[in-house]
Amino acid sequence: MPMKMNRVRTLLLTVVAPCLWGTTYVTVTELLAGGRPMFVAAMRVLPAGVLLVALGRLSSSWRPRGCEWRSIVVLGTCNFALFFPLLVGAVYRLPGGVAAAAGGVQPLLVLWFTWLSARRRPKAAEVVLGMVAAVGVGLVVVRPGAQLDPVGVGLALLANVSFAAGVVLTKRFPAPPNRVAATGWQLLAAGAILVPLALLVEGAPPSLGPRSIIGLGYLSVIATGAAFLLWFNGVRALPASVPPLLGLASPITGAVLGWLVLEQSLSPVQLLGFAVTIGAIAYGCLRPRPEGATTASPRRSDADADHRVVDPPVLRRAS
Repeated sequence: MPMKMNRVRTLLLTVVAPCLWGTTYVTVTELLAGGRPMFVAAMRVLPAGVLLVALGRLSSSWRPRGCEWRSIVVLGTCNFALFFPLLVGAVYRLPGGVAAAAGGVQPLLVLWFTWLSARRRPKAAEVVLGMVAAVGVGLVVVRPGAQLDPVGVGLALLANVSFAAGVVLTKRFPAPPNRVAATGWQLLAAGAILVPLALLVEGAPPSLGPRSIIGLGYLSVIATGAAFLLWFNGVRALPASVPPLLGLASPITGAVLGWLVLEQSLSPVQLLGFAVTIGAIAYGCLRPRPEGATTASPRRSDADADHRVVDPPVLRRAS
């Protein structure tokens, strides 16, 4: 019973992260000026990175060393440096909710990347569940007659490819001794990539009004720093197929906020999509696991990591 309660607690804490990400769509479109996805992405990662590194120093003096920098840079690139500008670019180019619809393919992408990297062939039930979830998300967020910009669709799909790779790699790399600091260093590594790119591609930063400052502060501290701390803990603790299903709470949250904040109507088809998606999430997260299966990461624990530094494994190349 305690193990079951711990699992439910982990599920509930982890799903908070995609719910916070779901507020990105309203925040970007309502508070931030359009046309500067690289700048928005850079300003989203830098304040959160500085804050988390500082908080991590309060409990431990750990910082990345040697080969640990490789995992920090790789994860920071997949989770933030690629994902954020691609996502923001998609949000600017697509109607509300359509960018979120691409997130419905994440469970399938994670299964595919896991197959390539760990040679774990996905079960038929997992593939079917991923397809059902993708259909449910599509019913929720894609409105009839929506004008789909091909570039925007491509950006949204690439963003989710990057994020799915980050989920798989987070599971496979050794757990860091200090999760708070490690998340902060990932964000700073992403910032080191995004800031020069933003200056090169978009020029000097724009002047920011009060609404933009509030929007960027919220996206950075709450929807990025706090959200990813919860997310990475869940990715480490839960089976690899579960976090992507929880991630579908992001487009659901975006659609609900569109209804509450933007006064968008909800059609019967969208309500059906809500039911299908939530049912897929619940079934995938709560279905019984085979005896002997564990939800913990096979890598070393945080306590062990305080005494030993293990180089990240080199992912096997798919043949």
